[in-house]
Amino acid sequence: MNVSNTGNKNPVSYFILVGFPSSPQIQLLYFGLFAVTYTLTLMGNTAIACAVWTDRCIHTPMYIFLGNFSLLEICYVTTTVPNMLANFLSTTKSISFVSCFAQFYFFFSFGCDEGFYLCIMAFDRYLAICRPLHYPQIMTRKLCTGLVIFGWTGGLILFITPVVLISHLPYCGPNVINHFVCDPVPLMMLSCSEDSTTQFIYSTFNVIFMIGTFLFVLCSYALVILAVLRMSSAASKHKAFSTCASHLAVVSIFYGSIMVMYVSPGSKHPVEVQKIITLFYSVITPLCNPLIYSLRNKEIQAALRKVFGTEIPLIKQIKSNLP
Repeated sequence: MNVSNTGNKNPVSYFILVGFPSSPQIQLLYFGLFAVTYTLTLMGNTAIACAVWTDRCIHTPMYIFLGNFSLLEICYVTTTVPNMLANFLSTTKSISFVSCFAQFYFFFSFGCDEGFYLCIMAFDRYLAICRPLHYPQIMTRKLCTGLVIFGWTGGLILFITPVVLISHLPYCGPNVINHFVCDPVPLMMLSCSEDSTTQFIYSTFNVIFMIGTFLFVLCSYALVILAVLRMSSAASKHKAFSTCASHLAVVSIFYGSIMVMYVSPGSKHPVEVQKIITLFYSVITPLCNPLIYSLRNKEIQAALRKVFGTEIPLIKQIKSNLP
């Protein structure tokens, strides 16, 4: 993937990420806040991944997918937050051309992979609840492994094309991005010439991916809910709804925020609103997902107790406040 900008007149060699402009004291406050958030995100997702890895009792497709999803969240948040933390302490806030597009590529590739994993987990729940007798024959070890590999590589392959197209736009200056991440929309706006073809391809790519994966997830869970409603056992209903509720919460947060931003890149959202929405799905969502998946899941809680020897205090406190 060649993201060099040689050959353009007066090529831009670096960009300035404005981030959240404020006084040095407020920048330090932001640094502390996001450093704590990042640390908790790493701890929460690592805990779930370790619990799934070490506890053979939950070596089932559902938890294997969840463990990989947690590892993916770690990769996803790491593409942006460390650089954002460095910028809070920096006076230049610069990022090289290649580093900017590398961040763009991995951030959005892992974002695509998250969408694929949400589809995979929805498909798994559909098979387990709607086709329970055929589930062992369909969700074989081979299929499970194939879905795990696809979940990791799908976005990395698909996002090569948008990154290459946008990186080959002519950048002659200015080089200031009013954002905390190398986002494709402000990058396209910084190009010396407006390339409607690249914008159209990027917009079409987003629409097909987001609407397609969202409808797949929505239809899968609609069928699951219908199957659950037909169950005669109240205990079975409660267990199925409890599992699906956590999945649907993550789906709603993920797709709700991303669709606002990227289905129509030409839409005129205020800059500060763009930053807040991006912050929500890139930082807050990976922090919340471990809590969402573990609060009402007894198997995950039991696995976490085996790993840490006791129940995690934060989860215990939140559980005590639940009805």
